[in-house]
Amino acid sequence: MLVLGIESSCDETGVALYDTGRGLIGHALYSQISMHRDYGGVVPELASRDHIKRLVPLLEQTLAQSQQTLNNIDAIAVTIGPGLAGALLVGTGFAHALAFALNKPIMGVHHLEGHLLSPLLSSNPPAFPFLALLVSGGHTQLMQVQGVGDYTLLGETLDDAAGEAFDKSAKLLGLPYPGGPHLSRLALQGDASRFHLPRPLKHSGDLNFSFAGLKTAVLTTVNKAAPLDEKTRADLAASIVDAITDVLCSKALAALEQTGLQRLVVAGGVGANQQLRARLNTAAQKKNLAVYYPELEWCTDNGAMIALAGALRLQQQTGSVAGAFRVRPRWALVEA
Repeated sequence: MLVLGIESSCDETGVALYDTGRGLIGHALYSQISMHRDYGGVVPELASRDHIKRLVPLLEQTLAQSQQTLNNIDAIAVTIGPGLAGALLVGTGFAHALAFALNKPIMGVHHLEGHLLSPLLSSNPPAFPFLALLVSGGHTQLMQVQGVGDYTLLGETLDDAAGEAFDKSAKLLGLPYPGGPHLSRLALQGDASRFHLPRPLKHSGDLNFSFAGLKTAVLTTVNKAAPLDEKTRADLAASIVDAITDVLCSKALAALEQTGLQRLVVAGGVGANQQLRARLNTAAQKKNLAVYYPELEWCTDNGAMIALAGALRLQQQTGSVAGAFRVRPRWALVEA
């Protein structure tokens, strides 16, 4: 089965072709980072307009790369939520038009399910069941995964997500958009022990997260230390990254112990963070646990993870083939 995947939930436009027999055979991605940089964040209207411009060229690029034609496609998978409503409408409208023209089935895919399953694209994929730590710009969740479509939410953020904590803290330090990667790189030059920042909910006894208080603590520290010299900025960046990754690692280990699972999957944009990976790898080695990550190119939003998720759903006949045209800007993964 050859599945076309389309992703347009926020500020990346992704198109991919996944063959259930051969795996991923083609993909193309366009990022809007340079366009949104001047505004310090994603502008929804601009994002939607740009998706319109990119989808046809990306589809043509993917077809050429994989040496396929539209007539070879067996099904279409498209992100219908969660995300920016206008951006989702662009991708979903494009996918439905293609499905109608080609008389092919179309599967609506949950964006986070794409991230959750993205490590299955690697050469060493995890086996079910596993624990998933989903960490992206807008989501931080711990999910028990028994199989495709069988998800149990164990804990989530009560306010800011980890990605938001990275980006907002980076902005307070005067780092360019998107702030998270810049903050992590600057942290490599700093001393994490200089500033003692809070670890919200680390010892709460449950598996929920909270990062709003950390952001406030960073603001207070920046105001007290202003003006910031380069060493202070690097030390504070290191302290921020240390605090966030400490909480994420502690909660993930607690969830593994609570569920008895031995495999941890880390997915989403923050999953690319090298300090988080190093911390989790060290902890996993001590406890004889296995940790799986998607390749770095699959940490960002992309069409490959959507094509994969759609293909797995269609193969196992779970979920529902989309009939009515709709998007779901707010959509819990456990309802997918």
